[in-house]
Amino acid sequence: MAIDEKLPFVSINIAVMTVSDTRTIANDTSGATLAERLTAAGHKLADHAIVKDDVSLITAKLTQWIDDPNVDCIITNGGTGVTGRDVTPEAFRQVWEKEIPGFGEYFRWISMKHIGSSTIQSRATAGVANGTYLFALPGSPGAVKDGWDEILKFQLDSRHRPCNFVELMPRLTEHVKAAKKKG
Repeated sequence: MAIDEKLPFVSINIAVMTVSDTRTIANDTSGATLAERLTAAGHKLADHAIVKDDVSLITAKLTQWIDDPNVDCIITNGGTGVTGRDVTPEAFRQVWEKEIPGFGEYFRWISMKHIGSSTIQSRATAGVANGTYLFALPGSPGAVKDGWDEILKFQLDSRHRPCNFVELMPRLTEHVKAAKKKG
């Protein structure tokens, strides 16, 4: 895994959603951590919102951003646990076209180094909808750092080799174009 400095960096637009019934902009350390890290990496913060732990509210915001051509990627934090209020994965399943199962698996493997077997309580997940990447991280600052620093920083860097998510972006809606051509 390496960054090929000979290749051009491609900045993408990333929206950050904190899923919480209690956080505000003033105390949203996880959302702030994500915003700081993605902009430091050269990406643009397209939007930042705090949404209550409610499937309909989460899916509404996800859909709004998925439909926005100025949002290439959405990263959420919070709501990925196993309690009754943790519904972020359920909201993702309502909007994505394709799941990226390796993301959650890899996140839990990375997280295990820091929190041991407690990592199995995370339902971190990812997918793609209408050409937009969706990543759901747990809400703790440590989990957000693990997800960004160990996975997303690299997969959202167009220079990462042997491959990355950014180079696939032009092809994410091939099925839609093919269907329109047939129809």
